[in-house]
Amino acid sequence: MRPADPVEAPSGTRLRIIEAAYACVARDGIAKTTLDAAAQEANVARATVYRHFPGGRDELVAAVVAWEVERFFSGVRADVGDVPDFVTYLERGLLAARRRFTEHRVLQHVLTGEADMLLPQLVQVLPLVVNLLAADLALRLRRERLRPGVDPEMAGDLLARMTLSHMGSPGTWDLDAPGEARRLVRDWWLAGVLAD
Repeated sequence: MRPADPVEAPSGTRLRIIEAAYACVARDGIAKTTLDAAAQEANVARATVYRHFPGGRDELVAAVVAWEVERFFSGVRADVGDVPDFVTYLERGLLAARRRFTEHRVLQHVLTGEADMLLPQLVQVLPLVVNLLAADLALRLRRERLRPGVDPEMAGDLLARMTLSHMGSPGTWDLDAPGEARRLVRDWWLAGVLAD
């Protein structure tokens, strides 16, 4: 699972401020995370925070969300590792993303108490995540034997959206049961995509 922001990753003081703001969100929530709190946590002046985030608190929170989304998917990529085939790649990616989603304490806490503050930020990042994941899946699908008429880009987009959807809400699928994710991926998601 590939999503990685093609924009240069933050570094130096900017990264330190983002990490500090994330620590504030983890401890106090989004609503109580202020520029002053982030500056104090990062051990920098408030003016330094404004220099790096001239849009103020909203820009800083957006940067924190984008940074954590990248870290989330970097972890998923590491969890998936090298795999022998596309089915296994998609299955491991789904399971890793689902596990990381459910075990992410800060995300679960914010979704429970401050979803109204987080969701607008995720809406800004989600199209990029979908596009990057879809491109990765399409690239991998081009190496597979596909059913006649299957467009790798369209299939990649659909599979990316299904992965993200099931990551957050698996519906009736028990993704903790052995083999259930493989059955979902192989028999339902890919039944009309991969050639027999």
